[in-house]
Amino acid sequence: MQKAIYINITGKVQGVGFRPFVFNLAKRLGLKGDVWNDSAGVSIRLLMPCDWENFLKSLQSELPPLAKIETIQTMEVPWEGQQPSDFTIKFSQKGEEATDIVADAATCPQCLAEMKDPNNRRYRYPFINCTHCGPRFTIIKEMPYDRPATSMAKFKLCEACAREYHDPTDRRFHAQPVACPECGPAISGIFSPHTNLHTTLKGEKALQQAIKALKLGQIIALKGLGGFHLACLATEDAPIQLLRERKHRPSKPFAVMLPHSDWLSQICADHINLKHATEVLSSTISPITLLEQSATSPLSSLIAPDLHEVGLMLPANPLQTLLLEGVDAPLVMTSGNASGHAPALSNEEALASLSDIADFFLFHNREIVERADDSVLRFDKRGTTEILRRGRGLAPDSFALPQGFPTDQTILAIGGDLKNSFALLHRGRIFTSPHFGDLNQPDVFAQWQKMLEKFPKLYHAKPEILAYDAHPAYLSHQWAQRQKIPALPIYHHHAHLAACLGENHVPLKTEKKFIGLTLDGLGYGKEGNIWGGECFLANYLSFEWLGGLPPVPLLGGDLAAKEPWRNLLAQFNEFVPDWEKYAEANPIKKYPYSVLLKAAKSGINAPLASSCGRLFEAIACALSIAPEKQSYEGEAACCLEAFASAPTNNVHPLKIPLKGNQLDLETFWQNFLDWNAPKAAKAWGFHDALAKGFADLAKHFAEIYQSEIVVLSGGCLHNRLLKERLQHHLAPLKLLIPSQLPAGDGGIAFGQALIALAQTTAS
Repeated sequence: MQKAIYINITGKVQGVGFRPFVFNLAKRLGLKGDVWNDSAGVSIRLLMPCDWENFLKSLQSELPPLAKIETIQTMEVPWEGQQPSDFTIKFSQKGEEATDIVADAATCPQCLAEMKDPNNRRYRYPFINCTHCGPRFTIIKEMPYDRPATSMAKFKLCEACAREYHDPTDRRFHAQPVACPECGPAISGIFSPHTNLHTTLKGEKALQQAIKALKLGQIIALKGLGGFHLACLATEDAPIQLLRERKHRPSKPFAVMLPHSDWLSQICADHINLKHATEVLSSTISPITLLEQSATSPLSSLIAPDLHEVGLMLPANPLQTLLLEGVDAPLVMTSGNASGHAPALSNEEALASLSDIADFFLFHNREIVERADDSVLRFDKRGTTEILRRGRGLAPDSFALPQGFPTDQTILAIGGDLKNSFALLHRGRIFTSPHFGDLNQPDVFAQWQKMLEKFPKLYHAKPEILAYDAHPAYLSHQWAQRQKIPALPIYHHHAHLAACLGENHVPLKTEKKFIGLTLDGLGYGKEGNIWGGECFLANYLSFEWLGGLPPVPLLGGDLAAKEPWRNLLAQFNEFVPDWEKYAEANPIKKYPYSVLLKAAKSGINAPLASSCGRLFEAIACALSIAPEKQSYEGEAACCLEAFASAPTNNVHPLKIPLKGNQLDLETFWQNFLDWNAPKAAKAWGFHDALAKGFADLAKHFAEIYQSEIVVLSGGCLHNRLLKERLQHHLAPLKLLIPSQLPAGDGGIAFGQALIALAQTTAS
C-alpha cells in the first residue's frame, strides 16, 4: 500500500484562508494529497514519496496574514482509498474541538482598494471582505467555522460569489462572510422617532443621509461588527456636549475615529512616533490607541476633559471607512449604549435604547451573534505595548500554558465583577473571552451568562472546575456557587499576580516564590480583609501577605469609590491631627463629615481597606483636582496623573518611609501639607513618593527572601507615571509587568485558571 505523510496543524488555522494557502502551496510544489478542516485544526495528507519537509518549511514562512500555527504533528500512515492524481480540498470533518476561534479583523488593503474601484463589482459595498479580513467571532454560532454555522447562512451566494467561494486560487475561497451587493447584507437608515421623520432609506441613500446628519452636528447610531456605536463630529463642541447630555456621560473620555492616519500629525504630541502609531492603528486589530495630544490638536477639548491622552482609532470595517471618507473629519466613535446598559446588538435593541440619544440610525441586516467592544491599548515612549482591554481584533485569543502545567483538565475561570472577561483552560491552552464590563448592569450580566454557556461548547469543552473571585458579594461569586460542578474561590490579588506570572511564562514546577506588588482599587483578601495596596510573597500555589498600605475606613462603604472627599476625610482623620485647620480640608467641610466619622467610630458602613486607588482619590481631592462625584471609575486618579508635572531635577521633600511592614502615611501627609509648591509638582511628587515607598517595601522583602524578581500587577499599573517611577526605584531588580493581558481586573480570569489548575494538580 502506498504511504502518506499525515500532518495535523493547530492554532489560528480556520477562517483565515489556510486551506487555500495549503492548496496553492502544494500545487506549486507539485504535491499530491488533500487538506481539510476538522475540529482539531487542519489536517493534511501528502502522497509519498515527496519532499514534505520543504513543504512544511515553506508553509511556516509564507503564512496568511491572520494565521498562527501553534503545533505541527507529522506521522507516516498508509494512504487509504484511491490514490490521488492531484491535490484537493475536502469538506470539514466533525470531531472534538481544539482549534482557535479567530477574532474579527479590520478591512485588508486589497478589499479597500476594490471597494474604491468604480470598475469593481463591490465598489462602495459596505460588507466587502475576504479570508484576510472581516467578521469572524461576531458571526459564529458554532464550530467548525463554516458559513452554515454563521449569521451569513441566510444570504445565499450569487453565481459570481459562489465561483470565488469555491475557487481555491481565489482570495475569497471559503471566506465565510463573502458577499456582494447582489446577494449579501445591505444597509438601511431611519430617522429617530423624536425627529418625527418616518422615511426609511436604503443603501447609498442611507449612507449619504448619515453623512449629512453628522456634518450638520447631529448624532447617529451606527451598527458595526460587534455592536452599535454612537458617532458625532469630534472637532466641534456643540455635538459632543449634546452627546454627553443625552448619554448622561459628563466627563468620561470618548474615542475618536480618524478618516486616515495623516490626521495623527495634527493631533499627536511631538514625541509620539507617528510611524509606529500608524502601524498599530492600521493593524488587523485596529484598536483604540491612547496617544498624547499636542497643544494645537484640532479635536474638541470636550473629548477627554482634563486629560492629556486621547483614544484614537482608524476605520475597522468598510461601512466605517465609507462614512469617514464622506464626512472627511474625525468622529467621536463611542459605544452605542444608554447609560448603565450594555451596547445594543440588534436593530430593535438600538431603537429601544438609543432613540433619545441618536438623531439617525444606520442599520444593516447581518445579525451580530456575539458582542465585541473595541480593543484598547497604549504604547510608551520606548514603543512597549500595553493592552488595556481585549475586544475586537484581540479576543477570543489563546495562550499556551507555562511549562509544568498538566494539559488534561478543563477549567472555566469567570473573572470578577468589574471589567469582566473570563477564560477557558482546555487541552493545554487558555482561551480568553472578549471584554464584558460591569456585571452589576443586568443586561451585561445576561450577555455574560449566555456567553459562559456557549464559549465552552465552541471548543467542545466540558468544564470540570469553576474558578471564581473569593469576594462573597460579587455576582460572579454567587453565580459560581449556584452551579453544579466543583468551584474554587480564588483571592483577587493572587489572581492578579498569577496572571502576570503566566503571561511571562514562569513555569509551575519551581519552588521559587516571588515578591509581588498589587496596586488597585480593592479586592477581597484573606480573613475578610479588603486589600488594594499590598506586598506579597507568592507563586501559583502559595500566597502570603507581607505588608502594604495601612487600612483606613471606606466612609459610606461603596460611596467611597464614587466621592473622593470621603477618602480624603478618612486619610485626614487617621493620619493628620487638627486636619481642619488646613486649606486642603476645604473640599470636605461642605459635607456633614462629623456624622460620617461618628458612624465609622461605631463601625457602621465603614469597612477598613488598604486601597491604593482610594489614596489617589484623596490626594486629588486635597489638590482640588477631583470632581465631587466621579462619573467613571478612576476619574480622579486619571486627572491627578494628567495634572502632574515634574519639579526641577525631580527633587521634592515628599517621603513615605516604612513603619514596620507598612507605608508610613502619617509622615507623608505632614510632608505633603507643609510643602508649599505648585499643585502640579505636588501631584508628581506624590506619584514618585508612593512608588519609592512601595519599591522600598519590595526591596526590603526581596532581600529577606533572596528574590531578584518583583511581580507588578493591579489596575493602578495602568497609571503610566506610577509605573515609570516604580521601574525607576525598583532597579536593579528584574520586573515582571503585564503587557499582553490587562494589568487590571480584565486579566484576573487568566490567573484564576492557573491557580485552580496548580491547586488541583498539587492535591
